[in-house]
Amino acid sequence: MSTESLIVFFIAGVVMVGGGIIVSELVAPTSKNAVKDETYECGIPTKGESWVQFKVGYYLFAILFLIFDVETIFMVPWAVVMGELGLVAFIEILIFLIIVSLGLLYAWQKGALKWD
Repeated sequence: MSTESLIVFFIAGVVMVGGGIIVSELVAPTSKNAVKDETYECGIPTKGESWVQFKVGYYLFAILFLIFDVETIFMVPWAVVMGELGLVAFIEILIFLIIVSLGLLYAWQKGALKWD
């Protein structure tokens, strides 16, 4: 793909997104009042403090999800062209899987998978 076509696609994307934002600002009805500025939770007014701290467990599960999501990103293209790559690529992906498995075992040993 040439540079000119990339520039055209980029400009078209910016125009389409910008145009959509501008049209929605012009067409959408707006009315300001105090009720619309209040915070709410699940469609009802909050009771007490609105600030809620999440447990660290959510963070650990999110990090583990990202690790295995990245593993999937590497595994799917490799699996598609596995027959064409040969033995060297197989050994490389095997080393990658061993490293990821060791990371999982380490997380398991440290208790990152326990929900306390």
